[in-house]
Amino acid sequence: MPLTGQVAIITGCGGGIGRAIALKLASLGANIVVNDVVEAAAAKVVAEVEAAGREAIVSTASVSDAEAVDGMVAAAMEKWGRVDILVNNAGITRDSLLMRMKDDQWDSVLEINLKGAFVCTRSAVRPMVKARYGRIINIASIVGARGNAGQANYAASKGGLIALTKTIAQEFASRDITCNAVAPGVVDTAMFRALPEETQQAWMDQVPLGRAGTPEDVAECVAFFCLPGGSYITGHVLHLNGGLYM
Repeated sequence: MPLTGQVAIITGCGGGIGRAIALKLASLGANIVVNDVVEAAAAKVVAEVEAAGREAIVSTASVSDAEAVDGMVAAAMEKWGRVDILVNNAGITRDSLLMRMKDDQWDSVLEINLKGAFVCTRSAVRPMVKARYGRIINIASIVGARGNAGQANYAASKGGLIALTKTIAQEFASRDITCNAVAPGVVDTAMFRALPEETQQAWMDQVPLGRAGTPEDVAECVAFFCLPGGSYITGHVLHLNGGLYM
């Protein structure tokens, strides 16, 4: 269990990709801060982590609320005395064609998806700097690299997250803190299944491997960046999309 004793904060962890990441890192020995604004969902993941033999705590901090995020990091430090891994996974969509997009649709997506990653990183990186070690993984998206009609806000937030990833990597490399991004394509999550059936099929028709990814596929990529084998990689965007984006 190569992550034994390490502590991982995972945002947006109440289900889907976040849950899969939590269970994967727990299976490798990490203790988990399960962050989600839906407390019941977070508590369920905590129970699963504990059933796997690791420790976990719930955080309901909104990722864009700096005071709440500082409290989340402080809670991890109080319980375990360290923060080794941060996975910025929390994200929302508010899709609309650009000409019809309201200011609040734009603002809310940028607030959670991009500002949230900034706020969480700013707080979590402080104990990492003191420890001279850390692993930060941002969950981006294929649309951050190629854009997508009807998702100007989401694509901008994920494109910004990719740029933020590279900047964090440069600023903290001297402290043995790496920062990388995983950019999924079509992943079988509630967010994808909420799309109209014809939209889902249009995406699937473009995937050379002919299937959607799974949350566990994403979790495996995140784990790689946390393990010794990924220690010499930083500022990288790992595209996980079945060949959809080449």
